[in-house]
Amino acid sequence: MVLSVAGKNAIITGGGSGINLEFARLLLDIGCSVLIADLHCRPEAQSLLDQFPPSSSDKPQAVFHKTDVTSWPQLTSLWSTALTHFPSIDIVVPGAGIFEPQWSSFWDPPQSESNPSSASRDDANGEPGHYAVLDVNLAAPIRLSQMAIGHWTSHKQKGCLVHVGSIAGYCTAINTPLYFASKHGLHAFVRSLGGLRDELGIRVGCVAPGSVRTPMWAEDPTKACLVDENTVLIEPKEIAEAMYSLVVDENLGNGTIYECGKGSTRVVPEYNLDPPNVAGAMVPGYENAQRDLYENLRNNGMKV
Repeated sequence: MVLSVAGKNAIITGGGSGINLEFARLLLDIGCSVLIADLHCRPEAQSLLDQFPPSSSDKPQAVFHKTDVTSWPQLTSLWSTALTHFPSIDIVVPGAGIFEPQWSSFWDPPQSESNPSSASRDDANGEPGHYAVLDVNLAAPIRLSQMAIGHWTSHKQKGCLVHVGSIAGYCTAINTPLYFASKHGLHAFVRSLGGLRDELGIRVGCVAPGSVRTPMWAEDPTKACLVDENTVLIEPKEIAEAMYSLVVDENLGNGTIYECGKGSTRVVPEYNLDPPNVAGAMVPGYENAQRDLYENLRNNGMKV
């Protein structure tokens, strides 16, 4: 059975670009209003806001709310803002994520006396200590999910959570271990909530894309060097369509991990998993960079 999203309302964090912006566009085109949350309103997001301005009519509307998802007060403000614009919140996408940038990378440890020039912005003397990658990719989705489930159960409502995981959630690589750890944790969290669908009508799922064509590959020099004209990247529209399946397909949403390759999807089993066998699973340059990493560790060690 296919459920309808027309006339419903959604919150999407990280909606300013890439996969989440494409999903926002898809929902709006079908008739679902969207609150887009992000650190910045990029031109491509502004264009979508201009197409779907707030109005008193029955037309879908797009609203932007500046949000740092690592701030729990800002997540609370985001939720309150959504409730002022929409009569209900039906779909929540905790989609904001980062791919282990140098400023929060395992291989660029927080600055210290022996490591004063690190690019890391994580605090070596933090109380408590933390890594931004885990804050954005894992803690924030958990907190927003908690808020959504609290709202729906308190008001005896059904709802749908769609998370943005990754093939990295069931693979490993040495290059970006914090990123892999965050996605493994996210997948486990989603699976753990799977029983909510049949017990309470709250559907929880997670897309697991391979390498997607997003602004990161052009704007982050540490990632741009990993791709070339022959690299297979999945288009954001394909991932958005898979996310839509998690919303409308009643057979999904019970903790579903939904793998998305280029031109293919599958529901990932919890046990006895076959490895990904899809175009766009991982960029070749990422695998090649491992040799440089090992060589650097062998010759220079890691200063912490």
